[in-house]
Amino acid sequence: MDPVISILAPMILVIIGYTIGSTKIVNEGNEALVERLGKYHKKLDPGLNYIVPFLDRIAVEDTVREQVLDIPPQQAITKDNISLEVDAVVFWKVIDLREAYYAVEDVELAIQNLVTTTLRSMIGELDLSDTYSSRSDLNRQLLNQLDEATAGWGVKVTRVELQEIKPHKTILDSLETERAA
Repeated sequence: MDPVISILAPMILVIIGYTIGSTKIVNEGNEALVERLGKYHKKLDPGLNYIVPFLDRIAVEDTVREQVLDIPPQQAITKDNISLEVDAVVFWKVIDLREAYYAVEDVELAIQNLVTTTLRSMIGELDLSDTYSSRSDLNRQLLNQLDEATAGWGVKVTRVELQEIKPHKTILDSLETERAA
């Protein structure tokens, strides 16, 4: 065997392996963050990207499309001490993946907890009758507060909708009795 071929063959294999190992494909609608030796290095956009093997690693690849978060029914107490069950749906998207990954541990859980606590405090400022009549105002106020709170996380809350405001059955029965009288 020719000594030149025996030297070139492993070198060619190493170059091919290095090229394959450094090629990363990011799908449309996603972005990826690259860390070099444990520190943020750069963001990868959709398409074909190259990284340095052994030094760089993909820390996270996530969607930047709008996402839906369904908030499960929560107990809230109105200003006139009536217990309600309230649930909502939140539409949000990642604006800055770097901030969303490094500024908060779990963005979705943080948004869910923020919606829950904000919704409870807003319901606590209203009477029962006001909760039904001012649903659009509640949606707007909630959107403004959430958008302001999540701005530092690289997240944009695009829409919030209260799905259902439901008093307990005993409250509904007493209201029906009151209306009948």
